[in-house]
Amino acid sequence: IEGAVTRMSRLTRHLGRVREQGVADYGLHRHEFDTLHVLAGRGGHAAPSDLRADLNLAPASVTGRLETLERRGFIVRTPSAEDRRKVDIVLTEAGRAAWHAALAVVGREERRLLGVLTQDERRTLSDLLRKVMLLQESGGPSRPVSRAPAAAPPPDA
Repeated sequence: IEGAVTRMSRLTRHLGRVREQGVADYGLHRHEFDTLHVLAGRGGHAAPSDLRADLNLAPASVTGRLETLERRGFIVRTPSAEDRRKVDIVLTEAGRAAWHAALAVVGREERRLLGVLTQDERRTLSDLLRKVMLLQESGGPSRPVSRAPAAAPPPDA
């Protein structure tokens, strides 16, 4: 088991480094890329509150990110169609292009690494990892981890 966990951890770190470099190569900070990624995943438009929830951030943090992205021309704020007191955040073509270019770097490396597997092997790997993730996310069957040594069994009386 330890070997599998170690390999997953090493791959995760490697892909994280590739992602960081890909993001930097296109002039983005990771938090900018993450915000553009969430916005693109929502079809290119969202309310600031939706972005805050998706990114798990405080309202002030989202405001700061959006101001930076707006200054860079990656998003625009438009009046909400449902409520004039609110705004919607819209991904611009420049924002989509920057996000897509950085994303392509990671995608190429993922395809390179997983290209050694057949389609059936990739599907099996995905299914197995999904099974493990579902257990982890559900908080399912587990035993508490104890740092104390196991107690000796009681002597027969």
